[in-house]
Amino acid sequence: MGLYQHVREAWKKPKEGLGDLWYERLVAWRREPSTVKLDHPTRIDRARSLGYKAKQGLIVVRQRVLKGGHVRPKLKGGRRSKRYGHGLTLGKSYQQIAEERVQKKYRNLVVLNSYWVARDGKYYWYEVILIDPSHPVIKADEHFRWLQNGKNQNRVFQGKTSSGRKSRGLTR
Repeated sequence: MGLYQHVREAWKKPKEGLGDLWYERLVAWRREPSTVKLDHPTRIDRARSLGYKAKQGLIVVRQRVLKGGHVRPKLKGGRRSKRYGHGLTLGKSYQQIAEERVQKKYRNLVVLNSYWVARDGKYYWYEVILIDPSHPVIKADEHFRWLQNGKNQNRVFQGKTSSGRKSRGLTR
């Protein structure tokens, strides 16, 4: 097996493979802000399979999302039936919410994809791969040339990432 296959196998059961390091990471990540820019991806195998390359113009961001239900917006005025609930079922996954929050924070970058990193009783953590389409290295790379088109700038909000396509029912 190659290096990336060993890394992939270790991430299938991270609590067993990483041991105490797993819990130390989660404790440290809980104390960090919800959005953290990283020097390199935590899961190199998954990042590479989603299009990450170690070159200028590509950025990895870890995003924390709070677990739990969503609250329906409160309606003003008028009488409501007794059956009116407060819970709201979203058509989005936590991963898509994480991607959208990262895109709002880094407006000049484009979200390429994202992947799961960790979860505990309160949070989910995802790492989002971002690309700077105006960077000269990215402009010269033929694999990322499709990002120069303006219609791909807000691809997260249009549901064009893998998690967005999955929530729209476009995966096999």
